[in-house]
Amino acid sequence: MSEPLVAIRGLAVDFGGAPALRGIDLAIAPGEALGLVGESGCGKSVTWLAALGLLPGRARVSGSVRLAGEEILGAAPAVLDRVRGGRVAMIFQDPASSLNPVHRIGRQVAEALGLHRGLRGVAARAEARRLLDQVGIPDAGRRLDAYPHELSGGQNQRVMIAMALAGQPELLVADEPTTALDVTIQAQILELLGALRRETGMALVLISHDLGVVAETCERVAVMYAGRIVEEARVARLFAAPTHPYTQGLLGALPPLDGPRRPLSAIPGSVPEPNGMPPGCAFAPRCPHAAAACALGVPEAVAVEPDHAAACLRAVRELLPA
Repeated sequence: MSEPLVAIRGLAVDFGGAPALRGIDLAIAPGEALGLVGESGCGKSVTWLAALGLLPGRARVSGSVRLAGEEILGAAPAVLDRVRGGRVAMIFQDPASSLNPVHRIGRQVAEALGLHRGLRGVAARAEARRLLDQVGIPDAGRRLDAYPHELSGGQNQRVMIAMALAGQPELLVADEPTTALDVTIQAQILELLGALRRETGMALVLISHDLGVVAETCERVAVMYAGRIVEEARVARLFAAPTHPYTQGLLGALPPLDGPRRPLSAIPGSVPEPNGMPPGCAFAPRCPHAAAACALGVPEAVAVEPDHAAACLRAVRELLPA
């Protein structure tokens, strides 16, 4: 990887004695598309909320988050105001709750332009129209005067993407951006994100529970479980040779698109509560390959192949000479 745009090291988050993140190490290169996957409750969204200083005051956050070499974790509010929405933008899975229902679309996009680029008046309205055109909203000039309830869910998500682009970000974090949309609109939004990344050169982090979506959109994927990254690899490598049993379980639950039919496998149990973590490997109680050694300590990530690492004792054993 080239010099990372964002480097996260040892990121940990604790909510009153309940550890939500337990040491996240992650790097995103300029222009790269990274998928962050895992079941609900694994810490995918919390990772980026913590990195951008968006968690409530009761959360205890530690570690390091560097943006182009500059430490931003715990930075002054003035520094974070320039970073959030400017250099790093984030869009959320429910556009209906992110847009103000009593303000017109044009005003909300123009507000972002004023905050991050200093545009006002006619200039802001013209740029807002250009952004709506860029994200594929038809009749953009008229839509500027519409309210969110007058647009469909997919169009509101496009408005959110336009607002994110208003600050000309170096990194866009998309948190489950297609969850509330039907399949056809999902495909359109994902195609739009890919096209925007190619046009602008920005990096993309796609947070999702859907490995199929990540495979179509991203170049590299990090699999999270119980507040840790348990496997990380290029997309093609991960699908061809998953190493961690949790990743294997996620892939086993995907229906095949070709070949003979087969029963889908399910991972038994559920993600442990943050204040009730088992000793050692957090996945061990659900793992079909668990051994006594799995309860003795939290496994560290080891390199399986270049650009492929997994945090599992089985990976270590496979690497040992016979």
